[in-house]
Amino acid sequence: MMRNGIFSRSTWTKLAAGGVVVGLLAAGLGVAQDDDASSTGFAGPASFADVIEEVSPAVVNIAVTMEPIAVSSGQGSPFAGAPFGDLLERFGLPGQQWNYPDMRPRQGEGSGFIIDSEGYVATNYHVVNGASEVTVTLNTGEELTATVVGTDPLTDLALLKIENGRNLPALEFGDSDRARVGEWVLAIGNPFGLGGSATAGIISARGRDIRSGRYDDFIQVDAAINSGNSGGPVFNAAGEVIGINTAIISPNGGNVGIGMAIPSNQATGVLDELRERGIVSRGWLGVSIGSIEAPGDIAVAAAVTAGALVASVVADSPADRAGLQRGDVVTELEGLAVDGPRTLSRLVGDLDAGDEVEIEYLRNGERRETSVVLGGLDEAQMRAAVEPVEPGSQPYRYYRYQWPETPFRR
Repeated sequence: MMRNGIFSRSTWTKLAAGGVVVGLLAAGLGVAQDDDASSTGFAGPASFADVIEEVSPAVVNIAVTMEPIAVSSGQGSPFAGAPFGDLLERFGLPGQQWNYPDMRPRQGEGSGFIIDSEGYVATNYHVVNGASEVTVTLNTGEELTATVVGTDPLTDLALLKIENGRNLPALEFGDSDRARVGEWVLAIGNPFGLGGSATAGIISARGRDIRSGRYDDFIQVDAAINSGNSGGPVFNAAGEVIGINTAIISPNGGNVGIGMAIPSNQATGVLDELRERGIVSRGWLGVSIGSIEAPGDIAVAAAVTAGALVASVVADSPADRAGLQRGDVVTELEGLAVDGPRTLSRLVGDLDAGDEVEIEYLRNGERRETSVVLGGLDEAQMRAAVEPVEPGSQPYRYYRYQWPETPFRR
């Protein structure tokens, strides 16, 4: 029936007679179907080529140089390599402690994309964190020095600025709230330093929390994401940016089809604030929060079905001054429903220090209200919120890479 991977002529005749060829072509190439067929069948996209050709000029590669900070040290003999060194060591003369700085510059790579024709570039915070020099390579191959306008560790976003004396192609953001599980997506970036590469897949899940920070709300995609894709855009079929690649989950650091992207609706507000002020100002309530299903000795009323459980209150914090206590369940903030801890974190984080907000909460089943003047989230609190996960504490490995060197970059 098949010879060297090729169907015989008689086999093709039988397949065509059974309509299999038509079905294969329709499913694989996206051949138009009539109304009746479209309700029961599926036609994939004919090609991603037009979308990729349209958006690629605005996707950039990012290379960073960081100051050397590593120090090598060890115990060794002062006679190592010297004439008669072995003989001198036999007399039991002590070794010496040596240390010296590793002066090789550290290198990192990532991706980004132009969001404004004036040269503003979006990427990840972890791509440029600690960089002493940032170089952006355009789709044309032109290399330009970039300055870091601002960074936001809590959402892993950064904004760069490049100058080249002419208008640059820029991408449009789409509405990530309208993105649905199962829709086609494209990812374009700089995996392993190879340069502009495109991969395709679907949205696998929405609202993913991988416990990397208090604002986790990722879009999960199965388009191939690897080291170097960080900071690159995720497109919908219309060529709109609906996400920014930030992490992969993998047992070995390579793509296994579980990539995480920051939703565009979260990213746009952060990038706007970075462009305006260079930092992101966030409100601070002063509580540690958990799920109402969390185990422990905190008694929660049986009638509570949604909300954020106050696990502890920081002394003299805005929450403390407003009267919130351990065991309270926050259900609303400024009239917006709080269905869980992440929702409360995002709602508070979207506000500024000094904002006065109304909070509705439950205490021992009794509904109460209070007014809170928010404080500001300081740098120490932000850094604590993005500390890496302890090794072995998660059932997976979570990667946000800056590769110091790869086999492709010597």
